[in-house]
Amino acid sequence: MTSALATDIPERTTTTPIRAVCLDIDDTLVDYGQAARIALETAAGRDDAWPVWERANAHHFARLLAGEVDYETMRRDRARTFYDDLGERLDDAGIAERESRRQFAMERSWQLYGDTLPCLDWLRAAGLRLAAVTNASGAHQRAKLAVLGLTPFFDYVAIAGELRTAKPEPVIFHTACLALGVDPAETVHVGDRLDLDAVGARDAGLHGVWLDRAATRTAPPSGVSVITTLAELPELLVCDLELDLAPAAPVGSR
Repeated sequence: MTSALATDIPERTTTTPIRAVCLDIDDTLVDYGQAARIALETAAGRDDAWPVWERANAHHFARLLAGEVDYETMRRDRARTFYDDLGERLDDAGIAERESRRQFAMERSWQLYGDTLPCLDWLRAAGLRLAAVTNASGAHQRAKLAVLGLTPFFDYVAIAGELRTAKPEPVIFHTACLALGVDPAETVHVGDRLDLDAVGARDAGLHGVWLDRAATRTAPPSGVSVITTLAELPELLVCDLELDLAPAAPVGSR
């Protein structure tokens, strides 16, 4: 897939007006890590399996993005690899039952961070175009946005599983910019991953912002900004990136 904005990217400067903000979803707006661990413990019956799951997920999600398998096949194969690595040999019915149990527990555990809605309200009130940019797959991620009341905030949702490209590849960022009608240089991307989100966005010509919720105090690379909470994003946009606020935007509008 070739991005329509992949060539002749305008140079980013602090005087380029900011017109749009892209945001990662999991572990940026939604506390995915906590929900995923609860769900996995529910399905596997143990609390030490997260690294095993991460390895299985990375391998099989790459196959999904490459177009080698569809989503349901990916889920089945990922679960089989995971339980095999734990020493459990399950048939298809056993895998389906565990996956159903895990997904149900996951959906019951989804929670927004406390700074999510105030930040989204502010961004909308400031007159900015908004996109969600996520490395997840399609249907369940859209369901998550809907259940948590986030869908109305976004003008566009870029999902790796639907676009067959993922962060940090420039294409997914440029696709979001194209859909929003903005140049990369006019766009900020915020996410919890320094490599995939902040550096990936910077290398694609956007303003990369790392949401370091753990406050690791890791020095960011050149061209990347750091915040430890979404409550700090408005000040970063206004003071550092010189956002020109929409004067008539009502506070709390969506």
